[in-house]
Amino acid sequence: MTTIFFATDIHGSDICWSKFLNAGKFYNADQLILGGDMTGKAVVPFIHQGGTNYRVTLLEQVFDITNDDELTDMKKRVRSRGYYPYLTTPDEIAELEKDPERVGKIFLQEVLKVVQQWMELADKKLEGTGMTVYCCPGNDDMDEVDEIVRASKSVVLAEGRVTNLKSGHEMIASGWSNRTPWDTHREEDEDQLKVRYEAMISQLKDPHTAIFNIHVPPYKSNLDEAPELDENLRPKMAGQSLKPVGSTALREAIEKTQPLLGLHGHIHEGRGVSRIGKTLCINPGSMYEQGTLLGAIVRLGKKKVEDYVLTTG
Repeated sequence: MTTIFFATDIHGSDICWSKFLNAGKFYNADQLILGGDMTGKAVVPFIHQGGTNYRVTLLEQVFDITNDDELTDMKKRVRSRGYYPYLTTPDEIAELEKDPERVGKIFLQEVLKVVQQWMELADKKLEGTGMTVYCCPGNDDMDEVDEIVRASKSVVLAEGRVTNLKSGHEMIASGWSNRTPWDTHREEDEDQLKVRYEAMISQLKDPHTAIFNIHVPPYKSNLDEAPELDENLRPKMAGQSLKPVGSTALREAIEKTQPLLGLHGHIHEGRGVSRIGKTLCINPGSMYEQGTLLGAIVRLGKKKVEDYVLTTG
């Protein structure tokens, strides 16, 4: 029997990444698997006011920083929520307001800097433990993330391939999603997803004992319920109107193949467990902005899921 710890959608939160790396020891897990969407969503300007003074706006609240200790604490606070602190000046802010392309370059620079730090931390923490992290960047993650992950000694880029886990289980993995309203980095039409999944499934030696680590949940699995949006991308009925947004191609692949386990994310509020035929599908959900790591511990026999539990930590 092997024990897997799975988490997903940590979106740049330093606290969640640190907790994830410690989860193997904490939960007595043999294997760490990280779903997609590793990176954060925004840069937070720290605007220099002279001397050691900075002004920061975080979640529409203004903070005036007056010394180095406050500066360090605020950087940690911003990073714990998955955002990227960027020290700047009023003059640069005025320039950036006229140059969105440069803003994009700064965002990419800060994202990749943190991913590099994360890989270095993983290599340091996991050295000598025999523990490997398997991950596949998600639809919100830029292509440039892959090269940094690929260079890590302890984190394996599992995207688009069949991985043989130490337990003997085969795992396919992909962070690509079906189309979203936000036109993110890794999304495509359902027919393209179908080809992507079939290419991996065709390489499986024993599909019924395989793990599908697919970022997007299967359609109408109760793991893919998200607020319905209006034409302005605002939630209808104050977010109370929900609709399934998962992948129909993935649903079809699971129904046809009947793997042992599906590990999913993408829909942060879709925390739960669902069965599609003989396949157990899990979405642990995400609360990265609160610095809370949601996860799932799954104990696998060779041909069945022995037990599982959703975790909060």
